[in-house]
Amino acid sequence: MIALLVAPLYVDAFWLNLGGFAFAASIGAIGLTILYGRVGQLSLAHSFFLAVGAYGYLFFASPAVEGSWGMGLPPLLAVGAAVVLSAVVGLAFSPLSRRLKGISIGVATLALIFIGEHVLYAFPELSGGFNGRSVPDLTIGGFAVIGNEPAITLLGVPFGRPERLWVVAGLTLLATALLASRILRGRVGRAYIAVRDSEQHAAALGIDVNRTRSSGFMVSAVLAGLSGVLLALAFRRIVPEYWSLMLSLQYLAMVIIGGLGSIRGAVGGAAFVTALPLLLQRYGEAVPGLSSDPGAPFPPSVVAQLVFGLLIVVVLMRDPRGIAHQLTQLRARWRARSR
Repeated sequence: MIALLVAPLYVDAFWLNLGGFAFAASIGAIGLTILYGRVGQLSLAHSFFLAVGAYGYLFFASPAVEGSWGMGLPPLLAVGAAVVLSAVVGLAFSPLSRRLKGISIGVATLALIFIGEHVLYAFPELSGGFNGRSVPDLTIGGFAVIGNEPAITLLGVPFGRPERLWVVAGLTLLATALLASRILRGRVGRAYIAVRDSEQHAAALGIDVNRTRSSGFMVSAVLAGLSGVLLALAFRRIVPEYWSLMLSLQYLAMVIIGGLGSIRGAVGGAAFVTALPLLLQRYGEAVPGLSSDPGAPFPPSVVAQLVFGLLIVVVLMRDPRGIAHQLTQLRARWRARSR
């Protein structure tokens, strides 16, 4: 908590923005690791629920003008409405999780991505079409919680949009991680694991398998919606092209690399997958053969995808429990040696 609050006083805007994006993505990764790692339900529609949260906030917070839809609600109320909308949409599609499992539900959820892309492009009044729409700042009583107004200076450091994004997204991630940890350590979390390991044994223990699966699907949708809201605020302008199948695959890479079912693994994987393309974009010129020029054979985005793919293969072959488990093992060995 101290590091989270003090870092904006010493870190420049690039790292603060990178951290804000990583914090926002981590919330969505926690939702996916609960669904896939604990409930055992593979979903490839995570980008769809991220888009529901992002465009839900955009619709509820934006005023209605000619050619654009909006309700003009107070931004904080719009955040709550967007998260509730994500929960409702997740609950509406939860019957998929009752009837299908494994790779079957993974393939079935692809339809949600195609439906979402069609809706966004078919209704430019909502999405702004190919050019996208600007996202209203998160304000409370005229104070921009994520924004630049009014100007604030703390200890001689201007506390602008990057600093506020870092703090708000970081605190939201911290609260989400604590809440998710309590859920997974409690009765609901044990029911998730029981259903994942054996539906027959779970039913014999009196667990409602269908209800448990639906619960996991809805929790994942809610966290994805909250993540989508923060990502929209971080981007400031969102376009339909971003919320594609590739984004869902990136979130799948986050939870596999970090460690399925691990909250810390989801946060670490999200930070890595989010930061690597941006770091390669900024410092890639120092790497031989890596260039961001148009037509370059190995642009940073391609190199990042190759690294993600290689890491997924290595992690699955070495330890399917991911990097989080490897770090836990190293820490245990270090403690044993220190004794």
